[in-house]
Amino acid sequence: MKIATWNINSVRLRIDQVLQFLKEETPDVLCLQEIKCRDDQFPAKAISAAGYKHQAVSGQVGYHGVAIVSKVPLKDVSRKAFCGKDDARHIEATLPGGVRLHNFYVPAGGDEPDPKINEKFEHKLSFMKEMKSWFSEFGPPSRKKSVLVGDLNVAPLENDVWSHRQLLSVVSHTPIEVAHLSEVVQSHDWIDVARALIPETEKIYTWWSYRAANWRSSNRGRRLDHIWVTPALRKAALSGGRDAFAIHERCRDWERPSDHAPVTLTLDL
Repeated sequence: MKIATWNINSVRLRIDQVLQFLKEETPDVLCLQEIKCRDDQFPAKAISAAGYKHQAVSGQVGYHGVAIVSKVPLKDVSRKAFCGKDDARHIEATLPGGVRLHNFYVPAGGDEPDPKINEKFEHKLSFMKEMKSWFSEFGPPSRKKSVLVGDLNVAPLENDVWSHRQLLSVVSHTPIEVAHLSEVVQSHDWIDVARALIPETEKIYTWWSYRAANWRSSNRGRRLDHIWVTPALRKAALSGGRDAFAIHERCRDWERPSDHAPVTLTLDL
């Protein structure tokens, strides 16, 4: 089962890119973040015509929003509102084989990494604290077949950013954010698939700013998009080796691209 995650930065604006990706990569499931539309504005017909008839959407007017589109049935769809805000940042569903799939869009956090003066950064930290508490309540994860994907807006390791030293005080790579994300990982024994397959000494990115005139030559990226699995899916996620995991950088070269690249994992179920 091939699962993809992609912060599309407006699904209506980039529906052609979505359809191209679905045609070329043929994932079984695609999780989208930052769809930026209400549920009834989601381009369901176009995506259904591409073979993805099973859809679960949590949208809102103009901001945020997440969706799951799938070739295979989605059961028990639900959404959780974090931090008392109905801002459409989570949706989950059960895939065939009993795999529970969580799709997240963690708040970006604004520009100033100080929760006392930046409400957006405080919201981000609170969101991750609530993620930790929620997954801690799920009980032992050893037998739970779960996958967590999404734009988590944190690049946790030194080689998840273009310059560890220069970005230590920049939102997405600050020590407090990294610590909070680590606690989320520990709360449910999540396995960071990218770093389970790719050595921490190797730089890998999934996001490149629009500000760079030539994103490839500057290559000032960050790894903000993640795929995690529970221990029950370790073998399924890792047995295929690096060939089963991919960051599709070429999509960043497409006309009018998202600033994020899609990430895929093929589970051997």
